[in-house]
Amino acid sequence: MKKVALITGGTRGIGLGIAKKLAHEGIDLALNGVRPESDVTDVLEELRKSGVRVEYFQGNIAEKADRENVVNGVKEKFGTINFLVNNAGVAPRVRADVLEVAEADFDHLMDINLKGTFFLTQAFANWMAEIRRSNADSPLSIVNITSVSAVLASTNRAVYCMAKAGLSMMSKVLAVRLAEFNIPVYEIQPGVIETDMTEKVKSVYQERIENGLTLEKRMGQPEDIGKVVAALLRGDLSYATGQILRIEGGMMVGRL
Repeated sequence: MKKVALITGGTRGIGLGIAKKLAHEGIDLALNGVRPESDVTDVLEELRKSGVRVEYFQGNIAEKADRENVVNGVKEKFGTINFLVNNAGVAPRVRADVLEVAEADFDHLMDINLKGTFFLTQAFANWMAEIRRSNADSPLSIVNITSVSAVLASTNRAVYCMAKAGLSMMSKVLAVRLAEFNIPVYEIQPGVIETDMTEKVKSVYQERIENGLTLEKRMGQPEDIGKVVAALLRGDLSYATGQILRIEGGMMVGRL
């Protein structure tokens, strides 16, 4: 049987880069996003050209009812799940100084980036545990896309950094808990990736990259992350549950 992967935020940016690579691997795709399906039809059809099944599940993972619809939709359409790729997330609505963050903006970002991702993962992790009980050989794993912002502090993106740090700990806790079921959990920390989320500050990052922010003199591309996710789901990095993979062009290398 074909393997099935759910990718949240899977129709644009990093999520789409991942979807393209997994489609190339022959993995059927369940994609989640907030846009109406009519707005992503071209993306879905392009992915289907790889010969895989692609289904779209609209919903805001910050909302309990939407999360339940996604889980139930995947069960109804596919009947199983092998891989969960947690990629959905939003940037701060306002890049406010940490001393001036508004509570409404805090709640908006945390509800999507941390709370929503946690409870969606909880639901799928329980389903995966059920699958494992009945099938010892089924390939199962969870990949969490966080950010170098999980460890690098930005005073005008404090809530974003805090949410990503929370997801990083979530990865560790799940790796420990799901080891009983032989379900590995991985974390990928992208650096500066060229997406619609970074478009408004692209020129700033490009200048910083030219001045030495990264060792590789370019912004990362969504397919850079997609390649790593594909390798993880193929099982190329075995004996590695709970590990963090930093795909950031050498940004985090210590230098004197």
